[in-house]
Amino acid sequence: MLKQTLLYTGKAKSVYETDHPDHLILVFRDDASAFNGEKVAQLDRKGKVNNLFNAFIMEKLAEAGIETHFEKLINPSEVLVKKLDMIPVECVIRNYAAGSLCRRLGVEEGKQLTPPTFELFFKDDALGDPMVNESQSVALGWATEEQLAQMKVLTYKVNEVLTALFNEAGMILVDFKLEFGVFHDRIVLGDEFSPDGCRLWDKETKKKLDKDRFRQGLGDVVEAYEEVAHRLGVNLDSI
Repeated sequence: MLKQTLLYTGKAKSVYETDHPDHLILVFRDDASAFNGEKVAQLDRKGKVNNLFNAFIMEKLAEAGIETHFEKLINPSEVLVKKLDMIPVECVIRNYAAGSLCRRLGVEEGKQLTPPTFELFFKDDALGDPMVNESQSVALGWATEEQLAQMKVLTYKVNEVLTALFNEAGMILVDFKLEFGVFHDRIVLGDEFSPDGCRLWDKETKKKLDKDRFRQGLGDVVEAYEEVAHRLGVNLDSI
């Protein structure tokens, strides 16, 4: 599969066309970004760690019957994926209160949410990815009711699979975001699952092992990502 024209450069990944109409190549870069690009940095090894971590998670989800866009690793920083028609609505599951939920509702960080909450956000950097509901998403043509229903079911299934996976490795899956797209009329999980897009805490100490280390200036960002990977059994030298 040949990498061809650059289609899009995001905050931490670049997307390239290939010589096959159904596939793209994602390049995971060492860039880190927070607060809608107000805080940026280059973190050595981050792209490789996130790429290999994401591949491991996508394979675990596929084993659980969840279709993803992941096809195969190309090299430590590049991955071949299905070309999806992306739905511009993020799905967020919160198992514990953290981040924007605490700011919006005045809830103490770490409060367990029973049952977990499910939220939708419109993907638009200029607007700060505002929170939306199903009615708005359908009325504005971002997704159909059927697509949103499938996305919700799949998001909860991902939560079930990964909560157990991280728990076994001594970690709490606090929250995470997912993006979906359409591939040949099927709803398929896209984008990535890495510590950039979720919150993970050590089960005993509550040490933060995710992008909050970058947001909050805690340091050792990539080292924390590597710790999560090692606990899960991700081979960071697999290519």
